[in-house]
Amino acid sequence: MKNDQAVLLVVCMTSFITPFLASSVNVALPSINTDFAIPDQALLGWIVTGFLLSAAVFVVPFGRIADMRGRKKMFVSGLLIIVVSSFFCSISSTELMLIASRVIEGVGSAMIFGTGIAILTSAFPAKHRGNVLGINVAIVYVGSSSGPFLGGIITQYAGWRFIYAGIMVYALLAAILAQMMIKDDRHCQEDGRFDIIGTLLYAGSLFSLIFGLSIIPDAEGGYLLVLAALLMIIFLRWELAAENPVVNVGVFRRNPVFLFSNLAALINYSSTFAVAYLLSLYLQYLKGFDPQTTGLILVAQPIVQVVFSPFAGRLSDRMEPRIVASAGMGLCVIGLTVFSFLTLETSLGLILASLMLLGLGFALFSSPNANAIMSAVEPCYYGLASGMVSTMRLIGQMISLGIAMLTFSVIMGHVEIAPAQMDELMVSIKVAFGIFAGLCLMGMLFSLARGKMQREQTAM
Repeated sequence: MKNDQAVLLVVCMTSFITPFLASSVNVALPSINTDFAIPDQALLGWIVTGFLLSAAVFVVPFGRIADMRGRKKMFVSGLLIIVVSSFFCSISSTELMLIASRVIEGVGSAMIFGTGIAILTSAFPAKHRGNVLGINVAIVYVGSSSGPFLGGIITQYAGWRFIYAGIMVYALLAAILAQMMIKDDRHCQEDGRFDIIGTLLYAGSLFSLIFGLSIIPDAEGGYLLVLAALLMIIFLRWELAAENPVVNVGVFRRNPVFLFSNLAALINYSSTFAVAYLLSLYLQYLKGFDPQTTGLILVAQPIVQVVFSPFAGRLSDRMEPRIVASAGMGLCVIGLTVFSFLTLETSLGLILASLMLLGLGFALFSSPNANAIMSAVEPCYYGLASGMVSTMRLIGQMISLGIAMLTFSVIMGHVEIAPAQMDELMVSIKVAFGIFAGLCLMGMLFSLARGKMQREQTAM
């Protein structure tokens, strides 16, 4: 096996881990609750939230450290942290031990997600970059979409602890292969001092933002969003003066391709992530489908994404990524607009067609956009760019859910969904989809505004 193919194999193996860990535990929560008899349901939620928060907070700092100290070292270390933390997850005797282990697991995930795309970008020439990024994106979708299915089977037949035991073995194998197959990389700014103060400001801002979005529309969520904005202002001012900033603000200021590609990614995830949540409510409460049938309907979108992401990546090697990604966002606008006109009489065929259109649109957007982001920076900033790809995704996902929750709160109030509220539920779902369609249209404009990618500057 050639070295570049070996790198692609190892990175794709690890790209499965984080989305699988994020999604598989959701179906195991009732079993975990039964085992531990958790008195406060907020603690149960932290089993999921703790992992996502730690992964989001650390992915950019670790990507920057990897740029400065070596990406292979960071990548293998992250896998080993996942091995150890997954072991402790599998033997946890209390809910607090499980939450702490999940937080550490998120740190390890940040280390591999902040460096994986950077390692791929360094290993392949620019003319093949879109293709390999498309394959990697497809594996991410496989991990995310298979998580609930495989997690449910493992939980039902072996117990939830075996989810983590399996990941422990899988991550150990990936770490061994990474150590053997990935070459040591060139370090950038090896003697530079890492920006600790900037990292703390960044972490505080991102923590406040994501946690605030997770508890919208509660008043505390609004306070946290204000705190996040203040910390971000302080952070940006600090970074402009820092010698070795954790986020080089100049990359955004001088590089419109990098800036608008990240903004497009943020808006795309903000307008599409809550689709499954909204349609799940529509299909079960308003159309009367059972959970299993609903899941089978919703899987149409990720299947299309998995199939077409490698094709979209290859297409972005031949065409300007801006055109491919913008066309993908245009298809998402159409699909979201169709959903904003849902009624009780909407046919299942139209719902499936719109889901498949969204899947195709997201496939056309995601890997070409990642190609544009990674190709817009110098090699010494690949780790930073890789971390930004992951950060935009996670923040966008939280914004998407926050918009949906806020829409429900305004239209339906703070009440549990009941049969008497089906009309309000229908209105809430349609309004949310309308907001997402408008947001996605704005994202398409950002995508078109990024300008032409200069491929020659990144040729290997």
